[in-house]
Amino acid sequence: MRANGISDVFFDLDHTLWDFDKNSALTFEKIFEINDISVNTAYFLQHYVPINLKYWKLYREEKIEKEALRFARLNEAFLAIGIKIKEPLIYKLSEDYIAYLTTFNHLFDNTLEILDYLSLKYKLHIITNGFDEVQQKKIEKSGIDGYFKTITNSEMVGVKKPNPKIFNFAINKANTHIDKSIMIGDSYEADILGAKNIGMDVVFFDIHGITLDEDMKRVDNLIQLKKYL
Repeated sequence: MRANGISDVFFDLDHTLWDFDKNSALTFEKIFEINDISVNTAYFLQHYVPINLKYWKLYREEKIEKEALRFARLNEAFLAIGIKIKEPLIYKLSEDYIAYLTTFNHLFDNTLEILDYLSLKYKLHIITNGFDEVQQKKIEKSGIDGYFKTITNSEMVGVKKPNPKIFNFAINKANTHIDKSIMIGDSYEADILGAKNIGMDVVFFDIHGITLDEDMKRVDNLIQLKKYL
């Protein structure tokens, strides 16, 4: 089931190339230490991760603004573990989190190997819902910026995946066509359905084993992309 006629490969960034969960956990350990907050990071993350996903879904759906997301996800997570943090400290933690997040830049296994392989055959691009000032630092500091011809983020377009506008914007920016493009990402809703809805080919980075369509191209390790590309 190889993808034929493809010239341009579009990647999501967080949870696909850049190991967000690992880097985020290390960031929380750092900012808790800096701000003298005594909390078990693993226990905190058990509550924070699903809360963060909930607020990101609201953000994708244009139901919450960026600053509200950054405050609410932290405030709700601390309340969930029974710790009351004063509002000024929540705001400081929110700022510290963004400041330190890009000091940790672990990539998923075989990221560089697959980018080396694909870059010889295709033009590579990124489409991300992340915040502009953060995403660019992630790409640069993790050493993968040289692989990508274009980078499209939701803030420059004004909409977020799965909105078709961001995919069409990225394709136009890359000077390519839908039928020559393929999207690779971990979010079934944002990346896979969003790309399929405009007619793009897709590969689902199914790191959590949640495949909903058995006929879909899928990998659970990036090196497996060689099966399709």
